[in-house]
Amino acid sequence: MSNSNKTSVPEAKDAMNRFKMEVANELGVNLKQGYNGDLTSRESGSIGGEMVRQMIKKQEEQMSGK
Repeated sequence: MSNSNKTSVPEAKDAMNRFKMEVANELGVNLKQGYNGDLTSRESGSIGGEMVRQMIKKQEEQMSGK
């Protein structure tokens, strides 16, 4: 079984981690470095979902020339 959490561009790993922490902070989720097994599925999912929403929005803006 392969790990789907690997970034395609290894150099982007730190930026993605910072982005994840920023989104968690915006959502009021207490995400910390390292183990976060105490988070609920809803909290974890909300972070990932919001990250995707923000990335799609940014891509749409770039595609529309904004």
